[in-house]
Amino acid sequence: MAMLNVAHSPSPPPQPPIAQTPGLRAAKFQQLFADALHKTIRTCSYSRFSSCFPTPAKYAPQTLTSIWQQITTKVEASANKEFEEIMMERDVVEGLNELERLVGEASSRRERGVEVREPPHTLPPERLYLAHLAPYLQQRETELELELKQLQSENEELAEGIQGQRDETGQLIGTVEAFIADLERANDLMNKEVDSNGVKKEVADVEQELRAAGRETKL
Repeated sequence: MAMLNVAHSPSPPPQPPIAQTPGLRAAKFQQLFADALHKTIRTCSYSRFSSCFPTPAKYAPQTLTSIWQQITTKVEASANKEFEEIMMERDVVEGLNELERLVGEASSRRERGVEVREPPHTLPPERLYLAHLAPYLQQRETELELELKQLQSENEELAEGIQGQRDETGQLIGTVEAFIADLERANDLMNKEVDSNGVKKEVADVEQELRAAGRETKL
């Protein structure tokens, strides 16, 4: 009985594991977040922070400085921790590394003028999934960059608005203090005028005469 030779598709070779070390795109994305966070934290400078607490800033500057440093450090550490957790949960580094590899392979083939197509059934499921996911990852990367820039811009506008309100409050306080000082000077001038004209003495003489008249009436 003749043996039939049946051609079978070759089994796909095992794919090398995707490195967890950030590639160019992943490193750029992480650096973008770090720069945006640093600039946001920097908007909360000590001068702006201390202007909200003028009394402690005047009488306990070292304590207020320590509190400011603790707050900014805590905010920065918390933001970095949440960012790393999201990166791990979403496998962002792995996805961006695979995206970078696919883009690099496509660019290399285009430069060589060679188009090599692997049979789809020989590709591992993970590679097929990431190939379909690549456009979405590129779009999300662009969207996240825009969102970070917008958030950074909003934070700067908010900080400027707060500083403007503080300046207006300071001007109002200065106006009130000047008005009170004018009233005190006017009161001092009136007291001096009364003393110089002998009005106080005349009032005292009238009071004394009224008391004497009252005593005579009783008698």
